Formats: sequence, structure tokens, C-alpha cells
Amino acid sequence: MALEIALVQLRTPATAAAGLAHAAPLVRQAAAEGARLIVTPEGTNLLQRNRTALFETLRPMEEDACVVGLRELAAELGVWVLIGSAMVLRPDGKCANRSILVDPKGAVAATYDKVHLFDVDLAGGERYRESASFEPGAQAVVAAVDDAKLGLSVCYDIRFAALYRALAQAGAEILTIPAAFTQPTGAAHWETLLRARAIETGAFVLAAAQGGLHEDGRATWGHSMAVAPWGEVIALADHDAPCVLRVSVDLAEVGKARGSIPALRHDRAFAAP
Repeated sequence: MALEIALVQLRTPATAAAGLAHAAPLVRQAAAEGARLIVTPEGTNLLQRNRTALFETLRPMEEDACVVGLRELAAELGVWVLIGSAMVLRPDGKCANRSILVDPKGAVAATYDKVHLFDVDLAGGERYRESASFEPGAQAVVAAVDDAKLGLSVCYDIRFAALYRALAQAGAEILTIPAAFTQPTGAAHWETLLRARAIETGAFVLAAAQGGLHEDGRATWGHSMAVAPWGEVIALADHDAPCVLRVSVDLAEVGKARGSIPALRHDRAFAAP
């Protein structure tokens, strides 16, 4: 039996209230079109590059206007919502980039804090220091959505294949990679990395993305995408505008791919150079 999924592509503003107002209509549209699982991008609640403004805006997960609103919406619509990530305050006063799985009753079913933080200097002068504002997570997470098992991740995690191998070996059949990819790295690497992670693990990959020029001045790549376990792109938004991208996932395809290439069972110990 197929799992009906929608990827929601956003252009999130700089506050949680505005983030909810932007995302909610697209989540409603996705549910009206029959999606059982609705996946949003990294930074669904807000995107703010200025560290001072970010910490003035942040709230704990339980108090964030966008997270609370999307939980209420999941319960109203009777659907699963994966908030790709929300920027939230931790109890210790630090900040987490947190993926939040919400069940059809509006309860938080699982959370995952982004492990790999985006600290890079790009050609053209773009500079990112995610570690200056965020505390990395330390725990990989697999969560159930009905009969499917999701492996959670966020954006820059995509470049660390060992995480996805561990998720797949722990039973994940669908890998979620919500993102706010930069335009230079998106144009160069986005599709290649997503297809590689699917092929290596024999899993579906769901990548809901931010797209376009944001209120905080950043520009993101868009091009939300779903990839099948054999590596073929099965759904694609070929632009960076907000939209809903529908895909139907048959989990039997995971078994077929892993049966054909059983690489997840072929690990061997080796000595590092």
C-alpha cells in the first residue's frame, strides 16, 4: 500500500508568526490533495542570519508560534506533519535546529537535533557559521509514521553518508532531508547528493526545501525533490517558488532495491590509512 506524501516548499520569513502564516495554507492544500504525511523544509518557523535578532526571536519548542500552530493544524487535518526543522531555544539557553515529527493528534512523536553544523566560506564571499548560534545534536533518530520508518536529518547532514547508512541499518525506509541550501551549493550538488544517499541506502529520500530570496537577505535553492531507492527522481519542483509537491511512495520498492544490491549487509572492518 502506498503512502501519500507532500513536500512543502517555502520561502520562510524572519519571525515564527509570519512563518506559520506562510506555511499553513500550503499544509492545508497538501492535506486537501490527499497527503497523509506532509514534510516542510529546514527553518520552517523562521530564518534569521543576524545572531542578535535570532536570539531575540527564539522561543522554546513548546512556545514557538509556528510549531504550536502546525501541531494544531496536524490535529485538525488528521495528518502527520514533519516540521523539517524549527529554530528553537533549548532548556540550557542554547539554540537547536530541530526536526519535529507531529502525529495526527497533534502530539510530538519524535525530534532530531541537527548533528552537522554548516560552517563554510563560499566563493563570492558568502560566509556561514551555524555553530556560532546552534548547539549540535548527538543522536540519530528513526521514527514510525504509520507502517513506514523515517530516518530524520537536516540539510548539511546530507554530506555525511555514514549518518544515512546508520539510519538505514536501523530500519529506516524513508530518509528525510529538509533543507535551506544556498544557491551556489544547490546548483552544484543538491540533486547529486540526494540521489547518492538514496542509492547507497536503498531508501526513499524526501527533500523539502526553502527557495528564493528571504527576508533576512539569504537566497536559497528550492528544487524540492523526492528520490526512489534505485536513485531515480520521482518528483521535482524545478523552481524556487513556494509550492506543494506530491509523491506516492510504495515501501515494497525499498525491499526490491536492497534485495538487488544488499550493500547494507556487506560492511567490513578495515584499517584507516
